[in-house]
Amino acid sequence: MRPENQSSVSQFLLLGLPIPPWQQGVFFTLFLGMYLTTVLGNLLIILLIRLDPRLHTPMYFFLSHLAFSDLSLSSVTVPKMLRNMQTQQQSIPYVGCISQLYFFILFGSLDNFLLAVMAYDRYVAICHPLHYSTIMSQALCMLLVAGSWMVACVHALFHTLLLVPLMRPENQSSVSQFLLLGLPIPPGQQGVFFTLFLGMYLTTVLGNLLIILLIRLDSRLHTPMYFFLSHLAFSDVSFSSVTVPKMLMNIQIQHLRISYPGCISQMYFYILFGCVDNLLLAVMAYDRYVAICHPLHYTIIMREGLCVLLVAGSWILSCSSALLHTLLLVRLSFCADNIIRHFFCSLPSLLKLSCSNTSVNELVIFTAGAVVVIFPLSGILTSYGHIAASILRVPSTKGICKALSTCGSHLCVVSLFYGTIMVLYFSSSSNNSNDKDMIASLMYTVVTPMLNPFIYSLRNKDMKLALGILFRNSVLVAK
Repeated sequence: MRPENQSSVSQFLLLGLPIPPWQQGVFFTLFLGMYLTTVLGNLLIILLIRLDPRLHTPMYFFLSHLAFSDLSLSSVTVPKMLRNMQTQQQSIPYVGCISQLYFFILFGSLDNFLLAVMAYDRYVAICHPLHYSTIMSQALCMLLVAGSWMVACVHALFHTLLLVPLMRPENQSSVSQFLLLGLPIPPGQQGVFFTLFLGMYLTTVLGNLLIILLIRLDSRLHTPMYFFLSHLAFSDVSFSSVTVPKMLMNIQIQHLRISYPGCISQMYFYILFGCVDNLLLAVMAYDRYVAICHPLHYTIIMREGLCVLLVAGSWILSCSSALLHTLLLVRLSFCADNIIRHFFCSLPSLLKLSCSNTSVNELVIFTAGAVVVIFPLSGILTSYGHIAASILRVPSTKGICKALSTCGSHLCVVSLFYGTIMVLYFSSSSNNSNDKDMIASLMYTVVTPMLNPFIYSLRNKDMKLALGILFRNSVLVAK
């Protein structure tokens, strides 16, 4: 985010190891052999664990992830080091240096967490052998691995975002902050809109937290549908919390400034939780398809391990998509104009301010959009196509009513969420006004997360029963 007309560091020089010139061939052969041994050895471990059913145990499950992490950690640094030895091409571009740093921290942190997880697995195996299979369930193993990946991703991202501003020359001017113009609200109506959006935000937070609490406390809600719903509720709370508090601050005290790291972080988490919402909606559609079209095999298909895997995959894919957009954005240069005509740091708004060529960013937006928007939407439509075909095959009033009660809420949210996203991103290249973009953004950052608790759960019989039990217990405790 540097002005285009000023010189800046576009690449770095890696001096490498202090190896005398006449010994470079020896060291190159040595390190190449070590690297190939690392790659082939860890790939062999992964292959053996994958193919042999006897190795499908928690210990070897963790070992396979550790082997993949070791392989990736070596691949982040060693190939570049070998290339420098052989060709003396010591330069590395700015984006390449940032990317190498991120993945080095990511896989290094992942190694640490996996070693701790494996130590816990050995503790349970030795100290609680009779309860080993119960404690180290498939769901817990996947949760521990997914948690390791998520914490490592956040840790690496934190260091990367803190480093990016430092990699600009200190003696040159640069864009250190942006101005968020916010919503076009007349001065006399700011109090009304502040109260309105504050009420909507509090409703979103309290409603979704109530969903999570009910699902956590009531054992009857420990089913795949409510497991996915609890993650959707958490994602909705986080999605709104990324943008709405800053918007409320802008409305109330006219604090329009947002720092460079704050803007980048807001954009990252906005994309992250938006992608999680997209993927979870697709996962929930698949769950409804299995429940209606394969009711006898529902518990077998939607087993606990698969549910955890689907949720973990949604989070990991969303983290990767958000990181990709973030890394491509930080390489861009920006002009003196730092005014964002929006109420949050959206990716399209930032690209409009850039003086650099943004064709790669725009290409990735449409490509990633196909992965995290079009593919999940296609999965939703396919699932409901099969549901409709299953109902029409043996039409009955009872079957139709059951399908509508099961899927009606989900279809309503899908239409609202995906409709506004498509209006926003597929009309961004047209001559639509910025006000229309902000209205569409408000729909799926403020309105949809607020309505989800009512649409999905508070009209649901099981959720009403769980809410009644919670209320009665609270009254008894108060007495």
